[in-house]
Amino acid sequence: MGFNCGIVGLPNVGKSTLFNALTATAAAQAANYPFCTIEPNVGRVAVPDRRLDVLAEIGKSIKIVPTSLEFVDIAGLVRGASKGEGLGNQFLANIREVDAIIHVLRCFEDSDITHVEGSIDPLRDIEVVETELMLADLDSLERRLTQAQKRARGGDKESLAAVAIMEPLVNALSAGRPARTAIPLGEEDAVRRLQLLTAKPVLYVCNVDEASAATGNAFSEQVRAWAAAQEGAARMGAPSIAVSAAIEAEVSQLPEADRAEFLDGLGLAESGLDQVIRAGYGLLDLLTYFTCGPKETRAWTITRGTRAPQAAAVIHKDFERGFIACETIGYDDFVAYRGEQGAKEAGRMRIEGKTYAVKDGDVLLFRFNV
Repeated sequence: MGFNCGIVGLPNVGKSTLFNALTATAAAQAANYPFCTIEPNVGRVAVPDRRLDVLAEIGKSIKIVPTSLEFVDIAGLVRGASKGEGLGNQFLANIREVDAIIHVLRCFEDSDITHVEGSIDPLRDIEVVETELMLADLDSLERRLTQAQKRARGGDKESLAAVAIMEPLVNALSAGRPARTAIPLGEEDAVRRLQLLTAKPVLYVCNVDEASAATGNAFSEQVRAWAAAQEGAARMGAPSIAVSAAIEAEVSQLPEADRAEFLDGLGLAESGLDQVIRAGYGLLDLLTYFTCGPKETRAWTITRGTRAPQAAAVIHKDFERGFIACETIGYDDFVAYRGEQGAKEAGRMRIEGKTYAVKDGDVLLFRFNV
C-alpha cells in the first residue's frame, strides 16, 4: 500500500508539467492553453528510501521492491466549474477516492504563459478552486442528506446516524467552509467514506520560477503565511512547499547518478518529488516498515498507530486473519547487528502480539496460521 494524491489547480499553473516531472513520464500533455489536460492522467512512482538498499545488502536479497505513490492529474478547474464552466468539474469524480489533495498554485510571473484570471494571485486562486470543490461536495452531499432524512423520519437507526454526521457538513459547506472544519468527533472514518473533496488533507505546492526554487519568493511566502495562519482552524495547518516545475522537468530527464549534483548546483537539498513525498507522509501521518529476506526486501506503507495484524493485512488479508505474532527488529538494530541472526543473538529481536503498534523502520516477519 502506498498513498495517492489528486492534483488540482487552475489551468496553466504547471499541474501537468509537475505531474510529468514527478512521474518521470510525458503522460500528461503540457501546453500554454486552458484545458490542455482533457482526460485524467494517472502515474505511479516508487518512493525513494535509502534504507531499502542497506537492508537488501545485509539480507542478500535478489530483488528490492519500494512502496509507491500515485498521482492523479485532472483538467484545470475554473471559476464557475460547478455550473458547467470549463472541463475540470467533469473529472472531480476521479479524485474522490484519493487520500490527499495536492493544490498546485502559480507563483511566478511569465508574460508568455496566460493566466485564466488575468494576474498572478495565489491566494485568490486558492479561493477559486476551493469554492468549486466545496460546491461540488455540497451538491453531492445534499442529495444524500435529503434521502437519509426521509428514512430517519421513519425511525431508521442507520439513517439517523447518517443525518447526524451529514448535517454539520452541509451546514459548513453552505456557509463557505470546507467539510474538514466540521467533521464530528470520532466520525472520521464515516466521513472518509463519503469521499468529500474538502474533507481531505491538502498540500499546497507553489510552482515558482527557477531562480526561486531554493528560497521561494513573495508569492510562495504569501501561501506559506496563509496556510500557517489556518492552523487549528479552517485548514488545520495545511502545509505548503515551493518547487519549480521547470527544474523538476529537467531533473526527470537526467540519469539518476547526475541528479544530486545538478540539484546541489542550484542550492537544492532534495528534488520536488522528495519534498512532496515527505510532506505527504507527514500530512497523512504515514510510516514505512520492511520485510527482508533472500528473495526480496520490500517497503510497506501504513498509517502511524496501525497495529501489527492490520499492518500484516497490507501484505495479504490472510496474514491478518491468521495472525499469531510478529518477529520485530528495529532498522538500526538490524543494521548494527548485520541482520536477523545477529539481532537475535544480541537479544534485539522481539516477539510482538496483536496490540503492538508498528514503528517506522521496523523489520517484520509475521507468524500466522490460516
